Amino acid sequence: MRWWKILGLAAFAGVAATGVVIARAERRRRAYTPEEIRERLRARHAEAVASAEPPGIAAQPPW
Repeated sequence: MRWWKILGLAAFAGVAATGVVIARAERRRRAYTPEEIRERLRARHAEAVASAEPPGIAAQPPW
């Protein structure tokens, strides 16, 4: 019956460790100001638009 206790403690430690990881990620996410988030989103959007293929090339028939 002792292995049930060990298994229970291991499960509890796993749940606690997962909670710590989630809390750390949430703190990191909330550390940004709204202005920083907007700036990062605009930069990512500009990068995506710049790397996108021009629309006229894909619309032409292959023959």
